[in-house]
Amino acid sequence: MSRTEAREKAFCLIFEYLFLKEKNELTLNELFSSEDLSEENKNYIAAVYNGVADNFDYLMKFISENAEGFSAERIYRVDMGILLLAAYEIFFMDEIPYKVSCNEAVELAKVFSTDKSPAYINGVLAGLIKEHAKENTNG
Repeated sequence: MSRTEAREKAFCLIFEYLFLKEKNELTLNELFSSEDLSEENKNYIAAVYNGVADNFDYLMKFISENAEGFSAERIYRVDMGILLLAAYEIFFMDEIPYKVSCNEAVELAKVFSTDKSPAYINGVLAGLIKEHAKENTNG
């Protein structure tokens, strides 16, 4: 399984989290036992899923600030799941280049969301990347 496919699995877990508002270890364990995942992909999926859940409010703050005229509550949940995944990578996974996180998020939007979502997600993430760069310079 490629990293892109692992990212898709992580997105599905995050999307579920948006409805439950809590981590579902059963779903995570089911995924790990039913899929042919490398240890590296298991670690990535677990890190992103747990990281988004553990840093949800922090990530939502930055997404909300860069949501281009939408309150966080009005963002389509599929788009929010994609944004949370990419935002986590941008803020917490230095080994993944911003461009990769952004491109992969846009690709997820092309598969799972509306025709307008890829451009919207790209715009929100551009703002997040600027915020993160500013935070790293000032922090």
